[in-house]
Amino acid sequence: MSKLPQLTINGLAQAVQLSERVHWIGALDPSLRTFDIILKTANGTTYNAYVVRGSEGIAVIDTVKEGFSSDFFARLESVARYDEIKVIVLNHLEPDHTGALPELMRRAPQARVYISQKAQSMLKALLKQDEFDYTPVMTGDQVSLGDRSLAFFHTPYLHWPDTQCTYLVEEQTLFSGDVFGCHFCDVRLFNDEVGDFRFSFEYYYAHIMRPFKDYVNRALALLEPLPLTTILPAHGPLLRDQPKKYVQRYRELSSAVLQSEISTGEKTLLIFYISSYGNTRRMAEAIYEGAMEVEHVRVSLYDLEGSEITPFVDLIEGADGIIFGTPTINGDAVKPVWDLLSSLAVINLKSKLGGVFGSYGWTGEGVKMVEDRLRGLKLRVPIPGIRIKLIPTDEEIESCREFGQNLAQDLLGLRQPRVIDMADLA
Repeated sequence: MSKLPQLTINGLAQAVQLSERVHWIGALDPSLRTFDIILKTANGTTYNAYVVRGSEGIAVIDTVKEGFSSDFFARLESVARYDEIKVIVLNHLEPDHTGALPELMRRAPQARVYISQKAQSMLKALLKQDEFDYTPVMTGDQVSLGDRSLAFFHTPYLHWPDTQCTYLVEEQTLFSGDVFGCHFCDVRLFNDEVGDFRFSFEYYYAHIMRPFKDYVNRALALLEPLPLTTILPAHGPLLRDQPKKYVQRYRELSSAVLQSEISTGEKTLLIFYISSYGNTRRMAEAIYEGAMEVEHVRVSLYDLEGSEITPFVDLIEGADGIIFGTPTINGDAVKPVWDLLSSLAVINLKSKLGGVFGSYGWTGEGVKMVEDRLRGLKLRVPIPGIRIKLIPTDEEIESCREFGQNLAQDLLGLRQPRVIDMADLA
């Protein structure tokens, strides 16, 4: 049976040794059930902070949420004196990582704070004072502790603009901030000792990192080449067993699956619709037929009434264009369409093509509302939405085919620019 880390001695919180020179001085929050409003935490979370001892001083890497400061300071004091602290590294300035910082700086006034370039204004707002020592750093910068050195890697938007990772060169240890972390609390601490946290790891990625996939891939380009014996994130288990496995999983989650399934130069166009009386469905089918006439565009048609929303988010993330069809009921687009649209905040939609269509009985506001939402999500909406009152005529069905064909051509850059009528902007 594995030996549990000794987190307390005689009721006092104790640091946990990770290597001869590195200790964990974080805190456990097992009762937390919601984090930042949007994240559920079935197992609570940890606020991980660390001490690195060099021959010429000590570095403290991150702190904890303010309400857990007493455990943080007790653990710090169990392995270091405040006058030994030369460096304070903040990989991220969110309050759950910096709650103990003002008091730490009061107790160790000689320490210099190291933060990313993007964190400078945030640090001043956090401390509410102008005079303190700090050094902004970027990728390639290092700080020496004598026989130990810390290298910095700027990893913005993972998941705030200020985030960075810190690498202990001599021990091949990455203090990764929120990257490779998760909300999972287990007193055994280490990934090869704790319970099954795979769900928490994937859930955390999906809600925290996924909206910034482009930045994840940029960060991986910096971090993948590093020799790694351990990854020490700001939340969740400490990754000492097969740390590269978690880097690889990020790579898999951040890669576009669809790219391996379509030919070079081919574009993908998805059409989603829901129909009350079959009129919007007829429009959807005509748009689908028109789009399929354009070579090198792979078109798919989905009825929202017969499907769950969640799988469509992955499809939309990998697609080049998305068209939505909705009736207008009570002056609004219908709920399944809004449900799908509200699920798209976790993915990057910038510059994807968008389009909207729908049948209506009275005023037809639904199409315009969805168009506005698509623009708010940063999609291109190159062609005004098409609205048809009640049952579409043969001519109107033909206009739907043209709508689909035009959008498909626009995906390939084949459509001629249209002269805008000022009436369209009214």
